[in-house]
Amino acid sequence: MLQKQRKLILNDQQRDAMRRAGRVNASLMDYIRPHITAGITTGRIDEMIAQWTLDNGHTAATLGYQNFPKSCCTSVNEVICHGIPGDEELKEGDIVNIDVTTIVDGWHGDQSETFLIGEVSEERKAVTQCAFDCMHLAIDALTPGCTVSKIGETIVPEAHRRGFSVVREYVGHGLGKQFHLDPSIPHFPNRQSRIDRLFPGMCFTVEPMINAGTRYARCDKADGWTVRTKDGRPSAQFEHTVMMTEDGPEILTQCNDGPRKGHQF
Repeated sequence: MLQKQRKLILNDQQRDAMRRAGRVNASLMDYIRPHITAGITTGRIDEMIAQWTLDNGHTAATLGYQNFPKSCCTSVNEVICHGIPGDEELKEGDIVNIDVTTIVDGWHGDQSETFLIGEVSEERKAVTQCAFDCMHLAIDALTPGCTVSKIGETIVPEAHRRGFSVVREYVGHGLGKQFHLDPSIPHFPNRQSRIDRLFPGMCFTVEPMINAGTRYARCDKADGWTVRTKDGRPSAQFEHTVMMTEDGPEILTQCNDGPRKGHQF
């Protein structure tokens, strides 16, 4: 296992390449941010993301990935993840997660944010706040060489304290020249995450999916991608690409205009 993980450890030049990919991806999120408003369709969001990516000479990682048909994921209300952009129009009171991954000179930057459309219900606001806070609490808990389980050991008690649940079927992942690498990054502690460690030079995502109700999910059999909460209650997610350094975790996808640690929705 340790030998397998050491292959993921980046040298200084590779670390800088990942930093650039993260900055580009964050710029894309800042670009689309003002357009996430009532009245826009998720398909139009995808079109704008696809055009920006092409105009800047990069590649949308999701487009064609395992036959996914679009350049981003748009997950509205009870959709946990992998929502396919289409004709759905955002309306007042919705929450929507926008997940974008950009390939920059062969390296991946990956992040997502949940946006509140106008005035939303207290439940939708609270679950969004919980997902955001859990992501940052987990990142802050990491230290060089710590076990991956530190992430789940931080997120689960906080989510449960607020009356919410943590999705287990979908997890974070290592990241680099490939979209999904070892180690798996579950947002709950399990046997493997208590073995795997995060050494300096490793890049990975922290992306907790928090449900207002049950943690259980169901995948839409019609499209094979869209994942919804089993009870139809809302779900929220935030994601950053993180690089472990000798001094601790470094967030690679922090936006200039987006929410930062401590933000209150």
